[in-house]
Order: sequence, then structure tokens, then C-alpha cells
Amino acid sequence: MGLRAYLAKRILYSIALVFLVITLNFVLFMSMPGGPMAGLANPSRLKDQAAIDEQLRRFGLLDPPHIRYLKYVQSMLTFQFGYSYHSNELIYTEIGIRLTNTFAMVIPAEIIAIVIGLLFGVFAAYKRGRTLDLSTSMASIVTNSLPVFWVGGVLLLIFSLTLGWFPSTHAYPSEWILPGHWPTSILVELSVRLQHLFLPILTLVIILTGSYFLLTRASMMEILSEDYLVTAKAKGLSSRKVLFKHAFKNASLPVITNIAIAFGFMLSGATVTETVFAYEGLGLWIWQSLDYADFPALQAIFFLIALCVIIANLIADLAYGIIDPRIKYE
Repeated sequence: MGLRAYLAKRILYSIALVFLVITLNFVLFMSMPGGPMAGLANPSRLKDQAAIDEQLRRFGLLDPPHIRYLKYVQSMLTFQFGYSYHSNELIYTEIGIRLTNTFAMVIPAEIIAIVIGLLFGVFAAYKRGRTLDLSTSMASIVTNSLPVFWVGGVLLLIFSLTLGWFPSTHAYPSEWILPGHWPTSILVELSVRLQHLFLPILTLVIILTGSYFLLTRASMMEILSEDYLVTAKAKGLSSRKVLFKHAFKNASLPVITNIAIAFGFMLSGATVTETVFAYEGLGLWIWQSLDYADFPALQAIFFLIALCVIIANLIADLAYGIIDPRIKYE
């Protein structure tokens, strides 16, 4: 099977998977105990029956199930997710407000963790059994096992509450919300935002680096004993070329899969980290939506997360054949 045929097959498979995700997303949320009607039509929230009916009509909860499903599919595919139960604001507006904050935190943390984990993983496998290997392996196992909320709490205690070097919460100072308080200087805004980002990013780097290191080291350990690497060394190639041009290229497939999944789930933010630091991103919004039983918001964000994971896996599958020509598209 050629690349075009394989790509067409994978795209069709991905489209079918998207519709399966949409259907499961609809069924699961509509089957949850209580359901959306119980919350919106709660007399403690709305005393007037006319107001209750208006709310139910606005969210389409008076329609038959099949009509609700068709409207739901249309809203997901057009990214017009409707209104939030809690805030009554448009969901895509809510997502847009928080998306920049999430990307500003997660993307740098992922990149830093990947670079550190891959480099130390390659050299630890090359120096296996020595001090570098033993120390980095032990540190990675420990950091990879630590709870996120514990790491975030320790960093807050040391760098914010004790030393006072960095802010403890939020993506920006609370007073910026007030009219006329947002800084007019881009440099001032960037400096303050970086101060608020430092501890959340450091938390994620500490947690994520260990997994990338351990996976890279394990993959490299399987490759370094291959005969073609012995031949490459015998030809006089430098250790750097042997490690990165030959060994790591062939050991990188599991790492690529892990990176693709990590970036696919990037849209969910780092829910625990954002909650610990009260950081106004998508992860904190997911937590708050769970607390408020805001079903439309949760359906929208879960659909977007699934869509990103599907796309990331498709890209990873195509990257396999580019990196390793031995892989055939079948």
C-alpha cells in the first residue's frame, strides 16, 4: 500500500473515530445521574416556571432525544458549542479566553521536558551502569512518581510563601481585571506574566521530564547493542554521530508516540497544576465545569481533546515512515 492509499485509509478511520467520540460523548453526558434538566430546572435556582421553561428551551432540553443528538452533532462539527450552563456565555468564547493561558504554560513545559529528557536519556544509556546513568535514573524515577499537587505545593511553599520570589496564584495580577489597570507596556505585561508562569512551568517540567528520560533510555538500551552500531564505531564515526544519527533515530519511534499523545492532550491543560496555582487555563475550567455540572462545556472540551489526540496520532503514524524507511504503510 502506497502513502496516498494509507493516508486516505487513516483519514477515513479518523473520521469514523470522530463520530464515535461524538456519539459516546453525547450518550455518556445525557446518561449521567440527575442530567442537565435537574440542574437547570432546579426550583432553588429558578423560582418562576416560565423562567425554567425558557432555560430548558434555550438549551434544547425539551426536544426529543434524536433531535437533540442531531443538533449536538452539528454543533460539534461546526465548533458552535452553544452556551455554558453556569455562565450563560458562549462556550467558544470561554475556551478562547483560557486557551492562550494554557498554551503559554504547557507548550514551554513540554518542550523543556522533552529536550532534557531526551538528551539525558541518550547519554545515560550510553553511559549505562556509571554514575550519570544511576543518578539520573534514580532522580527520574522519584520525580515521575511524585504527585503533581505535592510538587506544586512544595514549590509554592519555598519560592512564593517563604522567599517571596514569585506570585502564588493566577495567570496575572487580580487587579488587572479592573478597568484601566491592564499595563500599557508590552514589556511590563510580559515580565509579570513570566513571573506568574514560572512555578507552574517548573512543576510540569519536574513531573514530565522523568517519563521522557526513562522511555528514551529504555529505547536506546535496546538499540546500542545492535551490530550496525558496532560497525559504525569501527568506521571511525564520532560517538555523537553514532548516538544521534544512527542509534536515536531508530530508537525514537516509542518516544514519538509518547510526544504525540502528550501534545494531543495539551488542550486539556494541566488540570491539577492549574488548580493548585488557580491558573486561569482550560484545565482549571474543566475542574470548575465538573463542579458546576456544566455539561455543554465539558462536552465541548472533551470533544476538542479527543480531536487533538486523533490528529496527533495520525501525524505520528505518518512520521514513522519518514523517520524509519523500514516501516511500510499497510
